[in-house]
Amino acid sequence: MKSRHAHGVRALLSTRKALLKKTMDLANEVRGLLKIFGIRLPMTVKHGSFDGVVRPLIEMDDVLAHALVPLLDARVVLYQHFLELDRRVKRAASQDEVCMRMMTVPGVGPIASLTFKAAVDDPTRFKRSRTVGAHFGLTPRRYQSGEHDNPGRISKAGDRDVRATLYAAANALLMRTMAGSQIKSWGMRLMRTKGRRRAVVAVARKLAVLLHRMWMDGTEFRQDQVGGTA
Repeated sequence: MKSRHAHGVRALLSTRKALLKKTMDLANEVRGLLKIFGIRLPMTVKHGSFDGVVRPLIEMDDVLAHALVPLLDARVVLYQHFLELDRRVKRAASQDEVCMRMMTVPGVGPIASLTFKAAVDDPTRFKRSRTVGAHFGLTPRRYQSGEHDNPGRISKAGDRDVRATLYAAANALLMRTMAGSQIKSWGMRLMRTKGRRRAVVAVARKLAVLLHRMWMDGTEFRQDQVGGTA
């Protein structure tokens, strides 16, 4: 059973995610309706500037304005609430000593650290850090029958949100983080031999082990002491 505090953090993260999804759904609905009238928006429009780009186009046409302005107004309200929840999440992470230590790992931000901490809740539940990756479904399934022992895709067991945030953190570490580290070098070597997706999953599994170990030991990330296999 998770603690009340862990459930509260998970509720905060879930509502933030839900509001972001609804904001994106309304933006995509507006895009689809504008295409009917021959108006194609740029492929990438930031959430904060979406209303400023679309509203002038709509208000020039009374038919479009009558149909789509309510959608834009609803999206603006949802996005404002999302921003408020996003600020709360970042504030909660910045005020948590464990999350601050986790965020010393390249690619791990407030969302990943809070999600992981709330899902584990009590690190002593895991006797070995290596079992954390399996708990969140990041280890390969195995088919064993007679002489056959074939590893398959990851099991996808456990908390899907934790698995998704660890995958995103691993992808950021490999693809966007400029600072070098042994874990990044190891992941890049895997990417050349096993492909990008397998490499990101392997790094996500290693991040789960690493974050738990740091939590248990009370240590910060050291770039020159992370290597080996996961």
